[in-house]
Amino acid sequence: MTIQRFTVLGGGAWGTALAQTCARAGRDVTLWEFDAGNADHLTSQRESRFLPGVKLDDSIRITRALGEASRADAILLVVPAQAMRSVLTSLAQTITPGTPLIACAKGIEHGTRKFMTEIVGECAPSAVPAILSGPSFAADVARGLPTAVTIAASDAVIAEALAQAMNSGTLRPYHSDDVRGVEIGGAVKNVLAIASGIVTGRGLGASAAAALTTRGFAEMVRFGKAFGARTETMMGLSGLGDLILTCSTPQSRNFSYGAALGKGETPGSKLAEGAFTAPVLLEMARDKNVDMPISAAVAAVLAETMSIDDAIGSLLARPIKAEG
Repeated sequence: MTIQRFTVLGGGAWGTALAQTCARAGRDVTLWEFDAGNADHLTSQRESRFLPGVKLDDSIRITRALGEASRADAILLVVPAQAMRSVLTSLAQTITPGTPLIACAKGIEHGTRKFMTEIVGECAPSAVPAILSGPSFAADVARGLPTAVTIAASDAVIAEALAQAMNSGTLRPYHSDDVRGVEIGGAVKNVLAIASGIVTGRGLGASAAAALTTRGFAEMVRFGKAFGARTETMMGLSGLGDLILTCSTPQSRNFSYGAALGKGETPGSKLAEGAFTAPVLLEMARDKNVDMPISAAVAAVLAETMSIDDAIGSLLARPIKAEG
């Protein structure tokens, strides 16, 4: 399978970064942006508003025409999880059957409890659903700093072809056929990153942060097993790797969101997918009888049914048991 033409849907920081890395890999790249103002800025300044100082590769084409954007060998869907369905509904009318659609959002849809590749399958049944996830910040990828991610598709041949096509030398994609495992890691870690941010914002110390990340990972593994993910995937880049990154730095939007909460401040306006994922994650866990006390505490704090101090107290008061 030859993949030369990439389209990136979404001209935000992550979309711009992925367009850059595909161009560095020698691919033909079209960057689609819905917002007229941002599209004009990208065209005229050749620079993202969200990544100042990072110039777009001269070969990247900017468009607002979805029909033009759909003419590609593979399409990266770099839109928020809760907007994925609406974008796909419009895109599905123009794509070529068999085109890989790679979801790059880390979340679960409200109401339907659908993972991103499930939405791709529903809205664009003639396409090939895939997922890209892993420990990566847009600024690092855009600037060509070494980064490794995972690309998964149920067809291992397609997953490998996508990884080969996106290998830019600085972005190193690994491939997998465990689609569910890769997207579960990306969704769950956002919720846990909010918890980690709360711990830091509250000044609870490095020991508490390490304990939370470790026990949070145990929750991720339990949830993954319940929904058919492989444990080795949870141990990899899209699970443990992404969790370590987003639970350790304010560069993570979810961590920063939690840190603001921990300090008693109002979180900023930047999108934190974990805030949307937490309640639906908890619903899904309860349906499968999966014990996720940290995620439940985050959901309660976000819903304002429990204070942060009460949430911390409830976790510390849990019965003593064997680790596992």
